[in-house]
Amino acid sequence: MGKITGRTVLIVGASSGIGAEVARQLAPGGNRLVVVARRAPELAGVAEAVRAAGGTCLDITADALDARAAADVVASAVTAFGSVDIALLNAGQGPDMSMDDVSTDDVSRIMALNYDVVVNYLIPLIKQMKRQPHGGLIAHTNSLAGLMGIPRQGPYSAAKAAARTLIDAARVELAPQGIRFTTIHPGFVATDRVGADGLPKPFQISQERAARYVIRALEREPANSHFPWTTATLVRALRILPASMSSLALRAMASR
Repeated sequence: MGKITGRTVLIVGASSGIGAEVARQLAPGGNRLVVVARRAPELAGVAEAVRAAGGTCLDITADALDARAAADVVASAVTAFGSVDIALLNAGQGPDMSMDDVSTDDVSRIMALNYDVVVNYLIPLIKQMKRQPHGGLIAHTNSLAGLMGIPRQGPYSAAKAAARTLIDAARVELAPQGIRFTTIHPGFVATDRVGADGLPKPFQISQERAARYVIRALEREPANSHFPWTTATLVRALRILPASMSSLALRAMASR
């Protein structure tokens, strides 16, 4: 795709963290930003920053767990700007959660917060982009935890893996219609949520740096983007080790 300028970009989960920073960094390019989140005051602040930097911005307060609301957001973006060129599905949560202390409701909630929120936007976005002559790009902020089961984040890893698999299938099916998919796998990012969860965070990066990686992925459109290289390399090594060895390494990291 090249440098992102003059595009309509929908960012779900934009009131803070990576989503908010991506919106701020894309603002000077003359882009039309549609920012969405549940927290209205924080979202309004992001929209104000985008406008101050020269971007056009529509802020919509909506809950990504509400499928009807998600469809309405896509419709509102099209009404305002004519199309959705890029969608970044950035909603999700991954709290510290040990498998010896969770309930079935806990696991279902994490699945909803990290898988259902993707589905709720994915379906209306596909329907919209099929009508667009140029198709469009749908990107999902997944996690390196979605590549393997991470201790104390088992339900989160499972939900992210499910979203990744669904998008892998969509990528193959919808390529002939010009709809592209990029799955973005960050390591630990220093957002407010991550800072309070009590988990060890090797090779943590700032949300500003993470947003630069995300924008690079939106520009280049790889099937998968993994960052930072230090954490990505560690995860790749753990995935190819025998299970007995990777389990020992993961147990040691989780106990720090």
